[in-house]
Amino acid sequence: MQLSRRKFFTLAGASAASTLMMSPLEALYTRRANGQSVFGGGYGDLIRDPNGLLDLPRGFQYRAFSRTGETMSDGSPVPGGHDGMAAFPGPQNTVILVRNHELSPNSATQVVGPRPYDSACKGGTTTLQIGPNGELINHYASLSGTYRNCAGGPTPWGSWITCEENTSTPATNTPGSANNVMQAHGYNFEVPSNAGAPVDPVPLVAMGRFNHEAIAVDPRTGIVYETEDQRDSLIYRFVPTRPGQLSAGGTLQALVIKGMPQAKTFSGVPKRQPMPVEWVTITDPNPATDTVRVEGFSKGAAQFARGEGMWYGNGEIYFCCTNGGSVDSNGRPNGAGQVWRYIPERETIELFVEARSKDELDGPDNIVVAPHGDLIICEDGDAEQFLVGITSEGQLYRLARNAINDSEFAGACFSPDGKTLFANIQTPGITFAIRGPWKSQRGA
Repeated sequence: MQLSRRKFFTLAGASAASTLMMSPLEALYTRRANGQSVFGGGYGDLIRDPNGLLDLPRGFQYRAFSRTGETMSDGSPVPGGHDGMAAFPGPQNTVILVRNHELSPNSATQVVGPRPYDSACKGGTTTLQIGPNGELINHYASLSGTYRNCAGGPTPWGSWITCEENTSTPATNTPGSANNVMQAHGYNFEVPSNAGAPVDPVPLVAMGRFNHEAIAVDPRTGIVYETEDQRDSLIYRFVPTRPGQLSAGGTLQALVIKGMPQAKTFSGVPKRQPMPVEWVTITDPNPATDTVRVEGFSKGAAQFARGEGMWYGNGEIYFCCTNGGSVDSNGRPNGAGQVWRYIPERETIELFVEARSKDELDGPDNIVVAPHGDLIICEDGDAEQFLVGITSEGQLYRLARNAINDSEFAGACFSPDGKTLFANIQTPGITFAIRGPWKSQRGA
């Protein structure tokens, strides 16, 4: 398999050691049958963390902070459900993280803010300021009252687009709350990275009402690309009326593979074969029920197996499909995952990586393009969960292991200086800053 070259980011401090491992996909099963690691090479085997949090390659370190239940700088508790995240340059050589919290109305924790979008909903975002040595300076709520903020994406103009992954309207609202109005959900919201206090929630209605997952912005055009977390999801693009001003409206469109109307890409798609695409316009981006993808498919849009994380880098956009995958001997999709590549300038899409089993990849979710050239993927599967890297040569390796439990990784992103990889373990809710001898620092 072949991937185009990318770069990598990182930073952080505390103690832990672990591995990075690489090997061609064709060798994985033989290594597993011999009782060896299915991955090899790279930075070496993952080393068990004596603190039982995060296994990393030898020579790597982490710092853990902003755990669920701790008191934030605004006096409210850190919410749970740590999810999508992005890093931005902050004042005085600091890093600003804007972090999602994938919380439902019945969740045990919530993002507490003075002006929630919907008082019945507990999701939202928090903002963290990280010092030059990876230390947490402050953290506070920056958006509240939204529904299951799963992923999102950074914009070139310095904001975070946070995405609701549910279109439901809660049946009840909190009596006597400041905002006691039944609100529709399934929207994107924008949070400036420099917002020092909670923002007023403004749903970006024109970007569509559906089970949003992630977005990526092409900085050349200002067009925003969007994934949808459904088993029959579509890939969308939002063409803004005024680039950089998403609240001013625009046009929502869905991706069609030319010559393959209503293509179903769940399995059986040839790898690394670019296919030309075109776009159909969604006439009702804000329906009363969750029907945007129904309209798009009726117009020829391609279906994808649960579009999840999405990231722009060097003129290309990568996105994960959690439930895609090759077929087994009985012709059934294994659901181990796919990674796709879309090139806006060429208007082509291709299946980049397709897992043959969950030993290779287990439910790819959030994704980031690393400064040194690799893709880093957060697993959201059934067993042990890893941060998995994919090299430009198509080799897979394990960069980190959740040593706490089987909860998913989320929110992988890199500091602006390329020295720190930030990531979350969703439950119990911990953010990590990881630093080590990255390839770019070794001259690779």
